[in-house]
Amino acid sequence: MHLKHVGLTSSSEENADTFYADLLGLTKSDPKALPIELSKAIFNVDSELVMINYQDDNTHFEIFITGESRGNSRQIAHVCIEVDNLEVFLEKCHSLKVDIARIPKGDKTLTFIRDFDGNLFEIKSG
Repeated sequence: MHLKHVGLTSSSEENADTFYADLLGLTKSDPKALPIELSKAIFNVDSELVMINYQDDNTHFEIFITGESRGNSRQIAHVCIEVDNLEVFLEKCHSLKVDIARIPKGDKTLTFIRDFDGNLFEIKSG
């Protein structure tokens, strides 16, 4: 099995650009419109959605611009990504004002971040 992409939402293109392009370093595609008929049939959303792909050779996110934030309370669903250097990545998170949670687990520390719309990401170091 091979994971093809992860589809998430963002309240704005600016938030998506900052998180997926600036922080994660992914290449942004031109925004595309998902017609209302498909939005309704696939997601039960009664409006046209803008979709932007952010990707590199190994990672692909489809980000749907919804115009509204989901918030960040009590979310279990998350995406786990691996970075080359955790400390450098966390410094970049600080500079971009990305929320970071460091959680002790035995002799290890779990690291989670949230994008600007409450999507949760577990961060592992390679």
